[in-house]
Amino acid sequence: MSSKAHTALVELREDLDGEVFAPWDPGYDTARAVFDARVDRRPAVIARCAHEADVVRAVRFARDLDLAVAVRGGGHGIDGSGTNDAGLVIDLRRMRGVSVDPVSEAVRVEGGATTGVLDRATQPYGLATTGARDSAAGVAGSVLGGGSGWLERSCGLGADNLLGAELVTANGDRIRACADENPELFWALHGGGGNFGVVTALTLKLYEVPEFSLALLTYLPEHARAAVRTYREVIGSGPLEAGGAVVCRSGPPDAFAAPSLAGRPLCSVLLTYAGSEEDLRKLAEPLLALPHVSEAVRALPYADAQRLFDEPPGLRHHCSAECLSGAPDGFVDVFCALSDSRPARAGCGHLLFPLGGAVADAPDDHPVPYRDASWVAHPSAVWTDPADDGRYVDWVREAGAAVRPWSTGAVHPDFVGDEGRDRVRAGLGPRNMWRLGVVKRRFDPDNVFRFNHNIKPV
Repeated sequence: MSSKAHTALVELREDLDGEVFAPWDPGYDTARAVFDARVDRRPAVIARCAHEADVVRAVRFARDLDLAVAVRGGGHGIDGSGTNDAGLVIDLRRMRGVSVDPVSEAVRVEGGATTGVLDRATQPYGLATTGARDSAAGVAGSVLGGGSGWLERSCGLGADNLLGAELVTANGDRIRACADENPELFWALHGGGGNFGVVTALTLKLYEVPEFSLALLTYLPEHARAAVRTYREVIGSGPLEAGGAVVCRSGPPDAFAAPSLAGRPLCSVLLTYAGSEEDLRKLAEPLLALPHVSEAVRALPYADAQRLFDEPPGLRHHCSAECLSGAPDGFVDVFCALSDSRPARAGCGHLLFPLGGAVADAPDDHPVPYRDASWVAHPSAVWTDPADDGRYVDWVREAGAAVRPWSTGAVHPDFVGDEGRDRVRAGLGPRNMWRLGVVKRRFDPDNVFRFNHNIKPV
């Protein structure tokens, strides 16, 4: 380390109210660990910021030393975008404050808050907003990438509910973006990710969700096609408050399935409903009428439902997604058949969840090119042995390719890692790339914030 870098690091330690970790510090290895165990990077410095002023100091430290900058929000990214080698990581996980305004039905969420923290803060007021399907996922990363969750068909995407954002720019300036202030930046934040600065806080619209219910039914393979087709019809004819997903994987796939099903290929249907258990049961009647091996139908607080399917950190992860124009019978046959090609019975799953409703009805101006998609196919793999990396990644890739005949061509950025420039364009929309690049040039002309689905300055 040069004398300049040493002096700067000493000053950063003195200036920050948060913590600073260098490779020789106790706690460094814990601080650098990320959700996906495949990612093993060694930043030169980790700045765990306590507040926005710390973020300003950290950004200026990096610029003075010409260090690459990665931003870690909730720390749940699948592609390692929240870390780097030999650069600075700005870690926001101490910045988890959530302030609810029940009168205006809005919430201010700091940049390191997770979906679970947000949901628990809004629950006492009977309010909620679309959040990620894993309570450990960061709110900011999810929203800025579009934001998908169980409530999206009735409440819109996470990005659709963005009312304002507070950022620290690549120059270390504090700015705000909303409809009346920096409107072009505000537009870009509706799907453009963390390309434009460190988002230290978001303000989101809330909705009344006083009741929430779910039905989880598990079917053997011989009934999988009928279950998927029936779920498709239930969603197609049901209210926008209905959502959920189908997942083909091995059992037990959840907390409700019998242990005797462990290791067996199964198809599970999750039907969520922003309403009462009584109304959900009526909605689920066609699914309940099919032969199934387990069922759970119950009302529970939305914040609790959000935690039911969390995946633990420290495992190896890979996933992808295809936005689909529909789910006709031919697609259902292919989707269900993919279960037979999984490299291992436990650890691979293929999710199918509906869009439509408020997602499709929102203004088409935002850089969200998948509003016309009615379904998303989401293959996902979780495993432990590094020797298995190749075959699990290959299976996810093959599963995505198999359903591509029904793809709209768009990609949901929240569900893909680094899959190349073409997929970035598909996730942001080719028609939006130039406009996004202009915003990038204004707020980050040197592409300081490039560990993401990157937008090049133009």
